Amino acid sequence: MTSASSAIRPFRAADLGTLVLLAWLARNEQGDGRTPCLLACSLGDGPDGPEASSAAVERLIDDLGLPIGGEPVDGTTRPSLKVSMLVVAGQIVLQMPQVTSQVTPPADWLRAVEKLGYTYFMFTTRICPSTGPRRPVDGKELAAFAGAPETTNAAAHVFLPARSLRA
Repeated sequence: MTSASSAIRPFRAADLGTLVLLAWLARNEQGDGRTPCLLACSLGDGPDGPEASSAAVERLIDDLGLPIGGEPVDGTTRPSLKVSMLVVAGQIVLQMPQVTSQVTPPADWLRAVEKLGYTYFMFTTRICPSTGPRRPVDGKELAAFAGAPETTNAAAHVFLPARSLRA
């Protein structure tokens, strides 16, 4: 007797496609400062297409133990969080199980995260628009994508501590 396997396909980092990190500053709720924000998203160029890339992001977010939508998780009080951010030599290095991505943020972003000690991190299942292979859109189109309810509602939200190498 044979039976159909109901096993879920294991997570493979390649299914994500190109994972991009987008860093910007937003006004804080008090209006007296700037909050460093970091958005992680796929360009949807994984081997099985955009829908599979989005599903892979959702699977990874679930593996990280993060909810999609809702209130932000306070990573500053959860040392066992499976996602971390290292800020070193002017670079952001985002680390998750089986996935590491990095980007060079603006200098004012680095100053803000050093002062605050964390970033407002979002990891969205929504596919980032691109202008070509491995190139996310920029400028107003990127700002519209990052701030759209379709992007933020499809994201895990985390106050992610900024870690650095100690001498």
